This record gives sequence, C-alpha cells and structure tokens, in this order.
Amino acid sequence: MALPVVLIVGGLRDFQRIEPSISDFYHTTYRDIFVGTLFAIGVFLLTYRGHPRSQDGSDWVSDDWLGTTAGTAAFGVALFPNESPTQQIATMTQSVVGIGVSPVFHYVSALVFFTCLAGFCLSKFVRTDTVGRRPIYRFCGYVIVLMLIGIAAASCAKISGAEPYYSFVVQNNLVFWFEAVGIWAFGLSWLVKGKADLKIAAKVGFLLEDETGA
Repeated sequence: MALPVVLIVGGLRDFQRIEPSISDFYHTTYRDIFVGTLFAIGVFLLTYRGHPRSQDGSDWVSDDWLGTTAGTAAFGVALFPNESPTQQIATMTQSVVGIGVSPVFHYVSALVFFTCLAGFCLSKFVRTDTVGRRPIYRFCGYVIVLMLIGIAAASCAKISGAEPYYSFVVQNNLVFWFEAVGIWAFGLSWLVKGKADLKIAAKVGFLLEDETGA
C-alpha cells in the first residue's frame, strides 16, 4: 500500500510531477523501488498457501494456485518494462523478446495480477470470514475490477496516442491513479482479512488503559 505513496512523494520531490502510470516509474531513478517492491510482493504471494480447496468443489481454484499465479504475474510486471521513452534496449528481457514486445508481456502480467487480486477479494476472502466483514471484501473486489477496466481503457488511449484522449490520460495520470486505488483496495482487504483493525484497536485500548491506570 505504501508503493504508490512513495512514488507520489518521490516523483513530486525529484521531478515535480507524477508519472502517467506506476509502471512508468521503471524508467526513472525509482526503478529499484518499483522492481524491488513487486519482487517482494511476488515472493510473498508465491509462498502464500492459504486455505485448500473445499471438498464440495465450490472453490473454482485453490488459494495456493491463485497466489502462485498472482506472484508470477508480479514478476512479469517487474521484469518486462512497458514502453521505453528512449526506445533503447536497457534490460535483458527487452533484448530477449524485443523492445516492442516487452510491453505486451508487461500488460498481460498486470492484467493477470489485478485479476487475481480481485479473485482473492470476491472469491476467497468472502468464504472464510465472518458475515460482517464480507461486504468489505466485496467492495474492495468490485473496486479492483472497476479500476482494472479503467486501466485497460486508459492504457489503450495512452498507447494509441490518439488525441485528445492521449493528452487527457497522461496529463491527469489516470493509469497511475487507477493502479494506485486498485492496490489500496487490495491492501485494505488484506489488512481486514488479517484482522489488523482488531489488533490495532486492542493495542490502542491497552495503551488507553495503561494511561488511565485502569
């Protein structure tokens, strides 16, 4: 959840702007943060096992498989850069698949990644938690789906270069904000799933009790 915030602050501080998308920060001095964070997320998702498939067959896929797919897609987003502003090969993957093909792998990986995140919210989390928390997961899942649609539409306009849509997307950083909101939505659902709110409330309650001597 901190990744978009770090990129916003860093971009405004170092470049006096926010890049058109989170992926565009790959082509800045924040490449290490972008790639490192995605690899950390990928490793976490690859090692996440979660719950096994239910015996009644109602689960369309296991938590492990969904996490592995999402983690692999995170690696793909990190390893295959999107369009290069210099049009010069700068990575091994661009050299292997071609600088014009690398963005295709990037966008497919991003699509799979966000789809898996939505799947966690809408399919997994809602089946294994209390009824009162399920609306939060559904809300987060639908937000991710909505942002994914927005990312796809804005990216198509950005890639096509057709005016005035290209300028509107780039000047308003639409892809960046759609990606950021999608990431924040999944982060919120994961924190709620881990009952971070209850842990924080318990901690705050303990501190308040300690201050009052109760």
